[in-house]
Amino acid sequence: MNKSRGLDWYYEARDDLEAALDLMKLGRYSKACYFSQQCAEKALKALLIYKYGYYENSHSVVKLLNVVSRLGGDTSQELFRAAELLDRFYIPTRYPSAWPYGPPCKHYSEEDANIAIDNARKILDYVEDNIKGVEI
Repeated sequence: MNKSRGLDWYYEARDDLEAALDLMKLGRYSKACYFSQQCAEKALKALLIYKYGYYENSHSVVKLLNVVSRLGGDTSQELFRAAELLDRFYIPTRYPSAWPYGPPCKHYSEEDANIAIDNARKILDYVEDNIKGVEI
């Protein structure tokens, strides 16, 4: 896969983080959590494509980080903890059927959004550190 496509994923990851920050300011916490997960997912796909020429068709941040690790990336337990937390925001932030009652937007708080954004930043920072030298 072409390295420039990896940068496309990277820029989209950055845009998702900006969306999460904007949505948090609006009190749309479940959506901020979801876009944080999307940021991490897309950032790791960017790294896989850009650095390793590999595309993994997964939405799991943990699985993507495992692939990076398997391909030789220097990952840490802290990153895996961040990935695990972010994976929890992929489905239940969007679908009422993931909850026994009420819509997802009623189940998330500002604290949840802050945690999600902080963990997305950890993943994005890791990716940026691993594609240094690229004009990003």
